[in-house]
This record gives sequence, C-alpha cells and structure tokens, in this order.
Amino acid sequence: MTDTVEIRHRDTTARLALTGAEPVSWRVGGTEYLWSGDPAHWNRHAPWLFPVVGASAGGSVTVAGRAYPMAQHGFARDSRFDVVAQTEDSVTFRLADTAETRTHYPFAFRLDITATVTDGALAFACAVHNPGAEPLPYGLGFHPAFPWPFADGTRAAEGGYAVRFETPERPAVPEVGPGGLLVRSERALPLDGETLPLDPALFTEALVFLNARSRIMRFTAPSGAAIALEADDFPHLAVWTKPTAPFLSLECWTGHADWLGFSGELATRDSQRLLAPGASARHGVTLRHVPA
Repeated sequence: MTDTVEIRHRDTTARLALTGAEPVSWRVGGTEYLWSGDPAHWNRHAPWLFPVVGASAGGSVTVAGRAYPMAQHGFARDSRFDVVAQTEDSVTFRLADTAETRTHYPFAFRLDITATVTDGALAFACAVHNPGAEPLPYGLGFHPAFPWPFADGTRAAEGGYAVRFETPERPAVPEVGPGGLLVRSERALPLDGETLPLDPALFTEALVFLNARSRIMRFTAPSGAAIALEADDFPHLAVWTKPTAPFLSLECWTGHADWLGFSGELATRDSQRLLAPGASARHGVTLRHVPA
C-alpha cells in the first residue's frame, strides 16, 4: 500500500496522504498551489483538525470529570485513515475510534472525508457520524496553506497581495494568549470592508474571525489571480502564517481554541458541536483557482 492517493480531472490533480487524509499537492495546469511542507517553516500542507480545533486549556479535555490529553487541533491530522472508496477523480477516507483514540477522546465516532477534483478545484465533503449511545462533542477544521507569492508580486507589505472576504468583516479579532488560547480582548486590523492587505508583520498570531459573515475568502495576487476557499457550515474563518515563512494559510473551523481560563467539560466548550446518538453532520469546503 502506498502512503498517498492521486486523483485527477483533466489538468487538475491532487495527491492526498493516508496520514491525516491530508492533501499534499494540488496542481492546476501543472502549477502547484499547495504549500510544500518545508520543515524549515511549517512541515504540514493542509491538515484536518478533529475532534477539537485549536488549543485546549492545560493540554487536555475533560469528559465526565476526567482529564484526557489532547494535542492542539486534535489527533486526526496524525492518524492513518482508511481508503473506503476511490475513482479516477475522487477518494473517500475514513477514521474511526480505536482503543488509542479513546485514551484522548472517550467516544465512538466515524469521520469520512471525500475529496473530489474538478476543473481548477479541489472539493471536500466531510461527514461526522455518532454511532455511540451518548452525544458526541466535536470540532472540525481545515487548515490549508498556499505559496506566498503564488503568482506575480512579492510577499512584502507592498507586494500587492490581499485576502478578500465575500462580505465586509469586523476589523478586529481576538488576541491569542499563552499556549494558543483565545483572550477576550481584541486587536485591530487594517481591514477595509472586504479587503485585508497582506503584510507579514500582521502575523504575530493567527487572525481569527469568529462567526464570520463570509463563506468565501480569496487570497488574491496583484494581477487578480486568486486562490479561493469556499466553506459550507464552517462558521469561523482564520488567516495565518509566520512572519518569515513564504506561505499563507486560509482556514475554516466549526469550533475554536479554548478561551483563557476555561475549565469546563468538553461538551460545554464554546462552539463545540454536540451530535446526537445515531446522528450525522455534514460540512464542505472547496479550494478553487481563479485565473487573472
């Protein structure tokens, strides 16, 4: 068995790893639009975040009064998925609970992620299933990164790159505190309605747009070429990089990191979803290359 699966539609291809069901390549017309995963900057490409998004207070989650260790963004991104269906242009990955996952997250679950390529696009349909007898608290997120620059212009503040939201967003985001926890105070952004001009100096931490109005955001080059992220039932958006790293990450989340000082049960974590026994929830996200 190989460690990656390739899918193709005309001149659009994607390669996805069994570890994390993570896309590691997305090419349109021979051009690569996913970040390389260079470990000198960030050794991932586009991880899936589950069963939590962001940091958990104290590095653990509490279920029925017991603490369970939980890494930032959960364990799915480092877990091996099974391939349960595949065609030339699509593949479905599955992760289900095991004795190991229950040492971190004591629930029965199944996470299916179907990736499909179409002309210029890479789309994902996600399904979270609760086969257990109790409500399932979960968070799901997608964390893809793209080369910056990916077209003309430069990464400098005057390089002409921007993030353009579908609709105007609030020009302020929560501060990020110790250990990646969110803080109730805010920081102002140079956001002009729908447009955030990009400057590496903005990114001391991630820019987290809680309950964003937009469902689409575009990483745009000076020429007008863009990489768009279109989210379906992911209410929170984020933009992130490191000040010296040549990539930009556009993210969509159902949940987010704990607030600083949180000490409650996982089921009461702010924005954590609760899935009834026997129920399923569906989320979708599409990456689309928009030519100039």
